[in-house]
Amino acid sequence: MAEDKKPGVPVEEQKPEPPAPEVPGSPPAPEQGSQVVLPGMEGPPPPENKVIDLSSVRAGAGPEQQAAPAPEGGQEWEKPQEEEKKPRRGRRPKDKDAPAQGDKPKRKGRPPKAEKQAPGGGGAGKAAKQDKAPRQGKPAPAKEDPAPAPPTPEQPPQLKDASRGKKEEIVYLDLSELHPFQNHPFGVRDDMEMQGLVSSVKAGGVHQPALVRPREGGGYEIVAGHRRQRASELAGLRNMPCIVREMTDDEAVLAMTDDNLRHRETILPSEKAAALKQQYEAIKHQGTRGEGEDIGKLSLDKVGERNGMSGKTVQRYIYLNDLVPELKELMDGGKLSFTPAVEVSRIRPKHLKYIAVSIEGQQSSPSKAQAKKLREMDEKNQLNPDVIDAVLSQEKKKEDFDVIISSAELSQFFGKDKTPREMKDQIMALLGEWKEKQPPELGKGTKKQEMEK
Repeated sequence: MAEDKKPGVPVEEQKPEPPAPEVPGSPPAPEQGSQVVLPGMEGPPPPENKVIDLSSVRAGAGPEQQAAPAPEGGQEWEKPQEEEKKPRRGRRPKDKDAPAQGDKPKRKGRPPKAEKQAPGGGGAGKAAKQDKAPRQGKPAPAKEDPAPAPPTPEQPPQLKDASRGKKEEIVYLDLSELHPFQNHPFGVRDDMEMQGLVSSVKAGGVHQPALVRPREGGGYEIVAGHRRQRASELAGLRNMPCIVREMTDDEAVLAMTDDNLRHRETILPSEKAAALKQQYEAIKHQGTRGEGEDIGKLSLDKVGERNGMSGKTVQRYIYLNDLVPELKELMDGGKLSFTPAVEVSRIRPKHLKYIAVSIEGQQSSPSKAQAKKLREMDEKNQLNPDVIDAVLSQEKKKEDFDVIISSAELSQFFGKDKTPREMKDQIMALLGEWKEKQPPELGKGTKKQEMEK
């Protein structure tokens, strides 16, 4: 090994000069067969207690072999290059493990996502996309959810006590002590239905007791059971079973109208109109806003719910009470239809009697258009007997009419799950079956029947 030595100086006193700076990572290759000499270790072994500077050794070692960073104030090439680490304006400094060229660039203002960087500085591949964590708000579906627990059974509503404050008993009262309800709107007719009821009473007596209340003048007022009382009288009975109950006037009206409207087979339009008006007045007199679903409902709507119709229909029935008795009789006899009767009821009373006389004289029921015209002329003060005769004598035009059936009325025959289309289809199908069972001449027009004669 050749070394430069200073002349005239002993070997022991010569200090090794520091070698020239070399590029790290590129030391001179040693000659074959010679010992490897590290930088700064040339020459003979140093004397004892001699401090050796190993900074050059550390500088020549790779990044994996460096135990600690170089101390400050070392040589110039040992200091990190500031220009390479200085970040550019508006961009984050590049990492050594940055994605390779060709991968998608990172977004500005967002830190790089660890899951999109492949190990070793590679770009994001399919495997990285598959390992991507789910977005916030969309949790990953569970592999196998346990079977859901059975729903807790709903607690049934608390049942109300139907018993009354006073104990009620069925007693047999003499027919002479029973009096009809004041202003009873329903007539008791000795018709075919009454004959059937009389036969039933003769065979087994009265099965359902009548409802009565004490009367101020003595005896009892019938609330429900007028036809049973008449049938018992025709059957030759002396008394009949009754339930005596203390009731206010409004409570008695509601009980009387409910019983008759629901149980009578034949009800005349004038009877129904009078009963609905009595119900309406009774509910108004009570002055309560109702309970549960009835809170805040109008009295007309409450009456409609009790009878399966809309509040608007109830109002139209109530209008019929303004007709004079002659027009009510024509209406009950079928000579005045419901809708024209409602229109006529809005005309001033002084013209109503002559309208009834004109209908009887012409033996013709007014159409909806004729009734509406009479009402319009009455509002303009143009109505008189001559005008009434002229309007009712006009030839009736063929009118398209709509048969209106309320949802409350349909709910008595269809369930709540039925749509309007399904209801219509089923009604038309039933009408088709009914028509097939009718005689052949029923489906023929009047002119065709006259031609066949």
